[in-house]
Amino acid sequence: MVEILQEYLPFPIMAFAIHASIPLIIILPYALVAIWLERKVSAHMQDRLGPMRVGGWHGWAQTIADMVKLLQKEDIVPRNADRFLFKFGPYVAFMASYGAFAVIPFSSEYVGAHLDVGALYVVAITSLVTLGILMGGWASNNKWSLLGAMRTAAQIVSYEIPTVVAVLSVVVAAGTLNLMTISEMQSGSIFNWLVFHSPFMFLAFILFFIAGIAESNRNPFDLPESESELVGGFQTEYSGMRWGIYMLTEYADMFLVSLLASVLFLGAWNSPFGEFMSGPIWGVFWMIVKGMFFVFVMMWLRWTLPRLRVDQLMDVCWKYLIPFAFINLVLIALWEMIF
Repeated sequence: MVEILQEYLPFPIMAFAIHASIPLIIILPYALVAIWLERKVSAHMQDRLGPMRVGGWHGWAQTIADMVKLLQKEDIVPRNADRFLFKFGPYVAFMASYGAFAVIPFSSEYVGAHLDVGALYVVAITSLVTLGILMGGWASNNKWSLLGAMRTAAQIVSYEIPTVVAVLSVVVAAGTLNLMTISEMQSGSIFNWLVFHSPFMFLAFILFFIAGIAESNRNPFDLPESESELVGGFQTEYSGMRWGIYMLTEYADMFLVSLLASVLFLGAWNSPFGEFMSGPIWGVFWMIVKGMFFVFVMMWLRWTLPRLRVDQLMDVCWKYLIPFAFINLVLIALWEMIF
């Protein structure tokens, strides 16, 4: 796609800038819709209505109004904070999340970067989100923020292990790290999707999704924020658009985990009806539908399950997810060798 843009634009840098901004065109409207959707989901689960006034129909413009309010808010930096790290932390977190979208194949005709090590790239660059959160929490010079940042480091570093092992399960079955190749392997019938590849791949999908929820800091794994204990966790001292960027990162992570689950296990951009409703345009539609479905599941779980304690959070990872993930990986490898 970059080559096509370069033919019509006078400077190569313009082609790369436009190409790099395409995921942002997807993420920003998604975030507006997802925040509104989460309010409505939580409201209906609690027998309320949620936003109803701004914009008319079911308060659809409430998130837009909130965004305008955030843009106008004063950007406050605590007196004793490390100003550079405090200001830079939110951008590091978002850049790491945004960079991962480069290798997500949105259709058979579009992927930002066709890397042969796409799965490894996603795992590597999303690890930098932890650095952005640690920077913000430590630089705030606030005990709540520091505790939230340290919880983030412990949680994300721990849950990266079952996430990587679940991704390796797909790599063993597919024989490649290229996400576009993995997507193309699942074309045709719904039964070609990797989640149905063997009895153990469904367990790998469940392990990946649970670990992905923890990586996104969502309930029941939202210990880094935990308002009832840490006020706002690593975000306590943030206001205005810097706080908004941290929230945008969280919702971008949710969408990224959902899209990655779709690519690795659920046919990516392929239609569940075979050749019916398939093609490049339909591919984008199916990717967004599958991604939004799992975003909805994360919202559903947030307003259903209680938050885990810190010790329970670590127990779930080290005593259950990691052993099951490694055993499952060995079983998948044996299945591939035998069948």
